[in-house]
Amino acid sequence: MALTIGVDIGGTKVLGGVVDPDGTVIATSRRDTPAGDVAATRDVIIDVVKDLSTEHRVDAVGIGAAGWIDATRSTVLFAPNLAWRDEPLRDYVAKAVNLPVVVENDANVAAWAEFRYGAAADAEDSMVMFTVGTGIGGGIVLGGGLVRGAHGIAAEIGHMLAVPDGHVCGCGRHGCIEQYASGNALVRFARAGAQAEPERAKLLLDKAEGKVENITGPIVTSAAQAGDEIAIDAFGQIGYWLGQGLADLVQILDPQVLVVGGGVIDAGDLLMTPARQSYLDSLAQRGRLPVAELRAAKMGNTAGLIGAADLARQ
Repeated sequence: MALTIGVDIGGTKVLGGVVDPDGTVIATSRRDTPAGDVAATRDVIIDVVKDLSTEHRVDAVGIGAAGWIDATRSTVLFAPNLAWRDEPLRDYVAKAVNLPVVVENDANVAAWAEFRYGAAADAEDSMVMFTVGTGIGGGIVLGGGLVRGAHGIAAEIGHMLAVPDGHVCGCGRHGCIEQYASGNALVRFARAGAQAEPERAKLLLDKAEGKVENITGPIVTSAAQAGDEIAIDAFGQIGYWLGQGLADLVQILDPQVLVVGGGVIDAGDLLMTPARQSYLDSLAQRGRLPVAELRAAKMGNTAGLIGAADLARQ
């Protein structure tokens, strides 16, 4: 199978690409996502696929969607940022474009891209990936294949328990790691620090026009890069919790490689240094036994479409 199409569907954009077996994107097509309209979103996906397939002979289509996908990789059971509820997306698109189609969770396709072509390309057997953005997603590869679970919704890593009776999570539980190691947690920690110690948050508050409620993730990152103490502390806190979660997964799965991706990874060592330290400190009891190396993701914004295209090729 030579060329396949990958489509990455988010709350604001539908990005498609023609991908070769080496993971190279040779053409792209992008549309805005009509997130509140089920039929319109399906039609946009079809438009993107048809646009790309008119110029290139492709053999299959992979779709990465932010949501829970059933075990057959055909139906979007629930999508928090889109209107899909029990949406038979695979069959609808396949009929319209006359190509084989697979549908997969967005974190899974990004993880697969990192395993095949990115930060874990040297691992032949196993990898665990945390995607750290507004929330936390994840992907698990064992035995050279994605772990989907009996119902297709495995690797919801962000909803592991971190703090009993902690902050309420969007999933309904209290204390999920998503509430302590995500982009939202970064902002919450930074706002709390700026409120309690404004003298240590001068750069952070200056960028937020003096208002704690104006502090956003990009502002925290910019202030930390400029040396703001409270912003750096905020990264230290989410890094600590991220390292704890990674250590738990290593104890259970013992993968070859750990990868951290998602939008927050743009902060680089501000996140990775405390995360790596927390991770290693938590595994000190393992002594001289080998443990997975922690690496930053490499594939960037194209991970979703590349991973989806390669899964379609599989």
